[in-house]
Parts: sequence; C-alpha cells; structure tokens
Amino acid sequence: MAEAPADQRGFADFIPPHRRAALMPYMMAGFPDMGSSLKVGETYAEAGADVVELGVPSSDPLADGPAIQVAGQRALAAGATFERVLEEVAAPLSNHVRVVLMCYVNPLLSYGLEDALMMLRTHGVSGLIVPDLPAAEARELRAACDEAEIALVPLVAPTTPPDEVERIAQTARGFVYVVSVRGVTGERAALPPELAGVVDRVRAAADVPVAVGFGVGTPAQVGEVGRIADGVIVGSRLVRAIEDAETFEGGLEDVRSFLGDSVRALSEPTTSDR
Repeated sequence: MAEAPADQRGFADFIPPHRRAALMPYMMAGFPDMGSSLKVGETYAEAGADVVELGVPSSDPLADGPAIQVAGQRALAAGATFERVLEEVAAPLSNHVRVVLMCYVNPLLSYGLEDALMMLRTHGVSGLIVPDLPAAEARELRAACDEAEIALVPLVAPTTPPDEVERIAQTARGFVYVVSVRGVTGERAALPPELAGVVDRVRAAADVPVAVGFGVGTPAQVGEVGRIADGVIVGSRLVRAIEDAETFEGGLEDVRSFLGDSVRALSEPTTSDR
C-alpha cells in the first residue's frame, strides 16, 4: 500500500478544537475487571476527557511503570483478551468519547495487520499507539492503518535525534505523542525543563497536534503541559487511584475529582489571555 497523501495525515478533528488543550487520560482495559473498567472509562468521559487512551494488557509491558504493570497483570488474571477489550470496553466506550488503543505489537501480528485493524475500526477505535514498534519500522502498519482509517500515533522521546523527530512528525497521523521523560510510565515530582523545547521542535515539523504523556501526575502538571502542548495524557495517577482505593466507588470519586481539577487547570487563562 502507498503512503497516504498529506491531506489525509492530519485527522484534523482528532483532538477537539477547544481553546484549551485536550485532556487524554489513560486506563487499563480489564482493570480491575472487564465490567468495572468500562465504568472507569465512562467516568473519564463524564468528568471531561476529550480522548481516552485504552491500554490492552500485555504479559511483557516494556514501556509501563509499576502501577500500570500491576493493573495489566490483574486485567489478564481477570480474563482480558484483545477481543474482549474491543468488544466489552472499546465499543461501548466509543459511544461516549474518542478511543485511542495503546497495544503492543504482538496481538496485531497474531491476528494479521489488516484483520486486526478492521476489528479496531468496527469496534469504534479511532487511533492506535504501538509503543514497542519504532516509527522507522512502522511503514507497513501505517499503510494498513490508513486503509482502515485508524490514526497510527507515533512516539517521540527526549532522546530522539532532531532529524528523526522531523521524519516521525511528518509521517504522524492523529497526533504525535511526546514522551516527557526517559524511562517508563509513572508519576514524577517535576516535569523536565527541556520539555517545552521538545514540544516546539515536534510542532514545527508536524501537521497534526502534539500531546505529552509520561510523568504527568498532578492537576497542576496537567495545566503546565496544557500551556505548551495540544493534549495532555495522564495514566499512572489515575490507575493508582483505582488500585489504592478502599472501594471501587471511592476510586472512581478520586478519578472524578482529579479530572475535574485537571479540566479547570487546563481552562485557566494564560498570562497572554488576561
């Protein structure tokens, strides 16, 4: 398959055209169980999420930190599979909010790229992030995603060389996912001072929005990232809210509170707006 023409790469409506940056929380499908995880996603949507990043549990989660690893293990123990994630979580959740699937490459290869991507499309998935497939090796997958009208979202790390940043950004669909810190997912006490520069370099090369994830763990950090990027991804903090709560409903209330505070932080005017 040929590369998609430039006017098909933007998926211009992927991140809603708010004045504020889009709130894009991550959740692990099947955690703490299949039915409850759908409730988590619905709570995200009700609390103001613009896009939900839906994780498929993996037995070898190379990019995931401790909180998400534990959630993935519990999801697998509860019977989560690629098919069940799509049928029982992604499809109903897509009726409420745009869904981007974060999935390691093995399930896609097991089903075959074209079949796997048509499954995503028929279950309401809008985008795909594959953290263990380097952008340089993603040409075949990107072409299959284009055919299925699924946005393949690439990742850019702080260590990505400038020429590679430009190449990745120019082939991006949906948005570019900027990884804010070195290492795996997880909350950090502070965001790196060089993050704004990385976002600026990606934005200069890309025709799609730029979202930042990894290390964002407080509403204040959400607001900070929202002032330099088009979207903000929060994961471990919300997964931990469900894991650490005494009751599931208590965890959902923590999630609602965090996301509500995050929406308000994103909506605060910047100095130039005042």
